[in-house]
Amino acid sequence: MWTRRLTAVLGAVALALVAHAAPANAIANGEEVPIGKYRFSVKLTMTGIPTADGGRRNSACSGSLIAPDWVLTAGHCFRDANGVRVERPVADLTTATVGRTDLEGTGGHVATVIAVRQSPTNDVALAKIDKRITDIRPLRLSRTTPEVGDVLRLTGYGSITSQNPTPSTRLHTGQLQVTTVNAATLGMTGYAPQRDTTPCPYDSGGPFFSERLPGHPLLVAIVNSGPSCPHVLNETTARIDVIVPWIHSTIGYYPR
Repeated sequence: MWTRRLTAVLGAVALALVAHAAPANAIANGEEVPIGKYRFSVKLTMTGIPTADGGRRNSACSGSLIAPDWVLTAGHCFRDANGVRVERPVADLTTATVGRTDLEGTGGHVATVIAVRQSPTNDVALAKIDKRITDIRPLRLSRTTPEVGDVLRLTGYGSITSQNPTPSTRLHTGQLQVTTVNAATLGMTGYAPQRDTTPCPYDSGGPFFSERLPGHPLLVAIVNSGPSCPHVLNETTARIDVIVPWIHSTIGYYPR
């Protein structure tokens, strides 16, 4: 939602002033996702977010469906006008578009976010939606500690640049590699299709998942913050394995 660094914030403000802020493209130097693939990917659209001056703006985040009625995304996607993370939808309307590769199409589902829960340990939030989605397999959670050198795939509906992001309607993907493993975060750099394939503004909350077992992707981390995109430096991403017990206790869902 809130872009991932100051340049992203400035870009969002510019959009708000010129076009009431609109969600933007997806992943710098990535690739378009084929229609119908990675259907657990989620686009969060926030309409009417309160601002410190009493106004309203719009924004967006990415995320993933991890249970029939729960989406996992970045904690900073839900902040009040003072920038404080909160356990509630902050916009007048927050919609979750699930399983729709091309946002101009009609596939997948559109639901409304009705509740938010913030992780007590890292920049992760759970967003409850107002319907159960039963025809899309939720993304399973990894319980394994990531290792340096692991290659993970990212999907997101963000921008292709930090400079003046422009709207897009297509889910994009790319791969990044783990460079550091910390207590609650991972450092990651671009891997494919280019060395500077990286998340951008509005990719916040997008899932990094392992594809080691074909047909059984595992959620390892999510987009948090990084330099202006595209770049070849480190991204900071939030680990999921360290909060699996909190996630399961919050949503009451234990996939088999």
